[in-house]
Amino acid sequence: MKYVLADIDDLSEIMNLERLGFNDAEAGSEEAYRERIEKLHETFLTFKDEYGKVIGFVVGPAVKERFVKDEMYDVTPENLTTGGHQLIFTIAISPDYRGQGIGSKLLKQFELNAQNAGRTSIALTCLEDRIPFYEKNGYVNQGIANSEHGNEIWYNMEKIID
Repeated sequence: MKYVLADIDDLSEIMNLERLGFNDAEAGSEEAYRERIEKLHETFLTFKDEYGKVIGFVVGPAVKERFVKDEMYDVTPENLTTGGHQLIFTIAISPDYRGQGIGSKLLKQFELNAQNAGRTSIALTCLEDRIPFYEKNGYVNQGIANSEHGNEIWYNMEKIID
């Protein structure tokens, strides 16, 4: 198994994981993921099995803003080359591989990449039932996010890195 930056050839497998992990209101469209692969190539990390199949991914922009904003889902921001804050739009793991620590491993590798690029923090929004997973990975609950994405209540989770 290995970490690989996403490319357009991974799109169908990424979309399959997206649909398995999120309801229609929460899930990103194929068009959005095509744009993310293009604009966020350096911050779109996949985890592939020994056959080269995508079994997990994490993606988000590196920006000046500290937290995810809903409008970022509509128009993917450009990545900062260095510095700023690393955001996470999505982390998804194949149902066949859940419970094996792959999500935590992806977050750790994503953090290492962010550190190497001089980012200050990593932040994401999640549903309440996912808070313990992120806390286990060193993220701190910063309260309810100013988000209406998918008509859900989201929480800002942040991890300071250096």
